[in-house]
Amino acid sequence: MKKLHILLFAITFGSIAAQEKKENINHKKEKDMKVLFVLTSHDKLGDTGKKTGFWIEEFANPYYTLLDKGVEITVATPKGGKAPIDPSSDSEDAQTEDTKRFHNDKDAQQVINTTKVLADIDASDFDAVFYPGGHGPLWDLSKDKTSIKLIETFNAKKKPIGFVCHAPAALKNVKGENGEPLVKGKKVTGFTNTEEEAVQLTNVVPFLVEDMLKDNGGIYSKLGDWEEYAIVDGNLITGQNPASSGLVAEKLFEMLKN
Repeated sequence: MKKLHILLFAITFGSIAAQEKKENINHKKEKDMKVLFVLTSHDKLGDTGKKTGFWIEEFANPYYTLLDKGVEITVATPKGGKAPIDPSSDSEDAQTEDTKRFHNDKDAQQVINTTKVLADIDASDFDAVFYPGGHGPLWDLSKDKTSIKLIETFNAKKKPIGFVCHAPAALKNVKGENGEPLVKGKKVTGFTNTEEEAVQLTNVVPFLVEDMLKDNGGIYSKLGDWEEYAIVDGNLITGQNPASSGLVAEKLFEMLKN
């Protein structure tokens, strides 16, 4: 009987130790996760004389979603330095808990004011890349050769690549390993034509995200205007609008854990 007790204790202790080791490994893995955020450097809203840039909520929500899980985040832009904030995303009616947190977070503001130069980034240093939206990417990231090469590199390594709202614009000239548009034959979403009409910028933007994704062969889908919606196809994650940014971040994190 004594030997049986000793044996049961050994099995139980071994099981607990193995579980703790597994949890420690998982915890370490999460702590070691590194995600690159790519923001626009473009701040002119076409010929309107108004300013644009990145949408705060689409940065803040994913930023804190991942940061609070122990993910290490680096932020880069084509030009480096201060990333331009779209003034419309800073209005009172656009505020969320995450944007309010950002406005009270000096460290996060410092990150935005001192972004890395995209050309200096090595994709091999990161486990995933995420592109917040705002109208800016329609002008610069859609044709930025460094960004295009970066996304193609992440994709070739099967690393998660996430985009939300207008950020899928960065996929416009990205090719898959077969030389075809990366989104061809993939399930995707992004800012809808009707949402663009609602903000009265259909005739201002250089192209419409929904049309571009369809023209490039993407299997485009959407929910109602301003509804939360994100879709995954392989390592590609896309979200429809600002409200979808947190969902994209959650899906990206789940993909990183697996």
